[in-house]
Amino acid sequence: MQTIGIIGGSGLDNPDLLLDSRDVEADTPYGKPSAPLKRGTIAGREVVLLARHGREHTIPPTFVNYRANIRALKDAGCDCILATTACGSLREEIDRGHLVVLDQFIDFTRRRPVSFYEEFEPHAAMHTPMAEPFDDMLRGLFNAACDRLGLVHHETGTVITIEGSRFSTRAESNMFRMWGADVINMSVAPECILANEAGIPYGAVAMSTDYDCWKTDEAPVTWEEILEVFTGNVEKVTSLLVEVIGNMD
Repeated sequence: MQTIGIIGGSGLDNPDLLLDSRDVEADTPYGKPSAPLKRGTIAGREVVLLARHGREHTIPPTFVNYRANIRALKDAGCDCILATTACGSLREEIDRGHLVVLDQFIDFTRRRPVSFYEEFEPHAAMHTPMAEPFDDMLRGLFNAACDRLGLVHHETGTVITIEGSRFSTRAESNMFRMWGADVINMSVAPECILANEAGIPYGAVAMSTDYDCWKTDEAPVTWEEILEVFTGNVEKVTSLLVEVIGNMD
């Protein structure tokens, strides 16, 4: 039976998602993950839940130990990872509360380890293909589940990941739009890169909470606004995860 990893972002790391849940302390060659792993079941399937920023959201995006998180899920036997994240919209048509099933990323981070390899064995360099970073099967499951549940969603989307914890300047926000990014967040790219390097299929759904700051007819985004929108819609993403897991072969 598959073991499914879930990485929960802001507001979506609720252990009550799982039946028969229990905490499992984990350690890796890269340090400890953001929080103890929570093991249990959803729809009869083994699930391992990890709070990306810690269970009380104490770890800023730049300082999340992404390598430890992915390695801990791999060591826990996870066959795939479903990730959730809040994001800012860089497109008029991606409104607050809309879901985006990501298919591409742009990595605009500068301070994070983005590989498990700090050195190569002689004549054994490892360079991971990244043309299609999000797993097609998982993306299909997300989109099909959104259709069944009647959730407003976008079947594809490019996310740009920035360092944080600050938000973009208006000049940056407009530049990201010109680059072709559809949404913006602070976590997906390093996580997705490492999952691919570890050989774990990775799928991610983003919930739009704001319009960043490019939209001059609206006030620039605040953290309080993000939390309000995401918290008000968290049941939507929770039901999506349950639906996806329940329909996995």
